[in-house]
Amino acid sequence: MRRIARLILRLSGWKIKGEFPFQYKKSVVIEAPHTSMWDFVFGWLALRTLGIQVKFLIKKEMFVWPLGYPLRKLGGIPIDRHRNNRMVSYISELFDKHESLYITITPEGTRKKVEHWKKGFYYIAMHARVPVVLTYLDYGKKEGGVGPVLWPSGDFQSDWQIIETFYRGKKARHPERFNLSTG
Repeated sequence: MRRIARLILRLSGWKIKGEFPFQYKKSVVIEAPHTSMWDFVFGWLALRTLGIQVKFLIKKEMFVWPLGYPLRKLGGIPIDRHRNNRMVSYISELFDKHESLYITITPEGTRKKVEHWKKGFYYIAMHARVPVVLTYLDYGKKEGGVGPVLWPSGDFQSDWQIIETFYRGKKARHPERFNLSTG
């Protein structure tokens, strides 16, 4: 699968930069910008090219026939976004149950423009005691890759400055939908 992903990206004109920090067996992997369904495709391919078998959170409404089976095989974890269902605890428990686990989260939560990023990725990482790996897609450069690793300090505003600085200047597929704000 890694070779196929690399070939598809190369044929599409994409380059992948950076190395994944495999010294960490578990992490929350955030991917941004997220303004198009293509972000999932290129992001998933980029991570596979780097040798990462990620799990990803996706709204449960997508797990209908015929998509449910392939989404699970690709690493999809269905989530109910309409209920207060202890998502931070649920994902933290998944980390406890696995020796190695990488879960990709798009903090924007949707492909539409949002007023602020959801902070759940941060609280999941804190609760599970795992790092946050920043990954990106830059449509301006046709480049994707891995950025810094952030261990949540508990001071979100301070940690947010690192995240915001990293993503500033990355060009989304739909730039008018990309907003680097935490509200």
